[in-house]
Amino acid sequence: MAGGQSFTSLNKSCIMLIVIAGMERFAFKGVASNLVVYLTDVIKMSNSTAAKSVNTWCGFTSIMPLLVAPLADSLRDHYSTILTSSFLYILGLAALTTTTFEWAWPFPTSKSTSTAIMFWSLCLVSLGQGGYNPSLQAFGVEQLGDDEILPSNQTDKTCSSRKTLFFTWWYFGVCSGSLLGVSIMSYIQDTFGWSLGFAVPTLVMAASNVFFSCGHRFYKCDPDKQTIGDRKPLVAACQGLKTAVIKVFKCRSCKSECRVSIPELELQEDQLSSEKLVGSKEPNEEEPSGIRFSDNFKVTLRLFPIWTMLLLFAVIFQQPATFFTKQGMTMKRTIGSNFKIPPATLQAAITVSIILLMPLYDRILIPFARVITRNERGITVLQRMGAGMVLSIIAMVIAALTEEKRLKTPSLSIFWLLPQYILLGISDIFTVVGMQEFFYGEVPVKMKTMGIALYTSVFGVGSFLSALMISVIEIVNARQGKQSWFSDDMTKARLDKYYWLLAILSTISLIVYVVLCKFHKSRCDLSDENSS
Repeated sequence: MAGGQSFTSLNKSCIMLIVIAGMERFAFKGVASNLVVYLTDVIKMSNSTAAKSVNTWCGFTSIMPLLVAPLADSLRDHYSTILTSSFLYILGLAALTTTTFEWAWPFPTSKSTSTAIMFWSLCLVSLGQGGYNPSLQAFGVEQLGDDEILPSNQTDKTCSSRKTLFFTWWYFGVCSGSLLGVSIMSYIQDTFGWSLGFAVPTLVMAASNVFFSCGHRFYKCDPDKQTIGDRKPLVAACQGLKTAVIKVFKCRSCKSECRVSIPELELQEDQLSSEKLVGSKEPNEEEPSGIRFSDNFKVTLRLFPIWTMLLLFAVIFQQPATFFTKQGMTMKRTIGSNFKIPPATLQAAITVSIILLMPLYDRILIPFARVITRNERGITVLQRMGAGMVLSIIAMVIAALTEEKRLKTPSLSIFWLLPQYILLGISDIFTVVGMQEFFYGEVPVKMKTMGIALYTSVFGVGSFLSALMISVIEIVNARQGKQSWFSDDMTKARLDKYYWLLAILSTISLIVYVVLCKFHKSRCDLSDENSS
């Protein structure tokens, strides 16, 4: 794919981790994709409350890596972090599964207690995923070798090409897992019930953890650049948890000792390529925690303008799991005489379009772009993200027009929703993969988990922003005495107005994004200025 290289260009450990990432996405999407239906049909929430609950949970889940990443980077042991986080992840899924039995129980039970346990179990899933996903992806890049993560201004593009290849195939694996999770689990949940529908993702996540543990002999351990070898998974998990607790309590005492001069961000890059610079440390010398957290803040502040302009894309990203699904429930979705299409399965159209079109991106679009731009990469990462933002705006326009047609035609087929799903899938190829590469590439080597966390936090804050927008719109509708745009009666709901609003706000965000890109300086630019 990238640069003409194939999947086999990656080593065995990278391929194994991509498969594990796909299994995790199967488990998560198996729960998240149909959760809004569970909240409305089983727990009897209103449409707006259920949508806000799902958005808030997804936001909390996506923003957790930003809170956990500094600790994970300070540990510098992604292997133990992955094992510890996966334990919390599985525990949360198992607790969520147990709550479904109480809702299905025919005898009187405390429903409020069951609801509280359900939300606490979802929080546990969020906490586990907060350490799991960014650590797993950063751990995967580590498997590429030293040259893959060291910043360099050399003209040789091999390292960058292999890293791009890894991120592309990583997203391919994630989308494959999401596709199976959405299509299979939504059918099981609608047909066989929610207990089995939540139990299967739990078992798949547990199996992925076993698979990860079995491959420990193949992995490279970043601190010593050696294979992890004989480390026992359970011991590593316990050691990681112990070290994390020590780091948290030690962080405060370290602050008073952090009087050494802190190199600028650009100098951090250069000291990785040179043998010795003023302020550099020996490999076995531990850097004070206060310095690392200060560096995290500096990097985050530099990337904050671009990060902010991506939030509206993240808001649009939440629609398939909430209002798109509720739209589908009111449309004609029968095939033949008996079979009914579960509305959540249409989310599979996003991942199918990604899986089918992603190879075309590298084989057709990039070579064509190279001819026009005379750039070896075809288009820059910032241009790639901007193109995806444009497609997401077009998807919202189509969604608004389709919703207007649905309101006028009650028997409209659910397949009318496919164009908006497919366009969002194509936009993901540009923006989501571009975001991964952008944020990972713009942080220093010792903060790679933080780079992945910055990418996921866009969707976290975007989810909170989506929930906030719904609340504000409801308040405005109530004060004006108008029907809510998110009415439980879908014949009276005005989701089309909501989609038009998202399209307009996203257009404004895109214009500001283009302006910011003209002034943004990449790590390489800053390094070049510093060397000159």
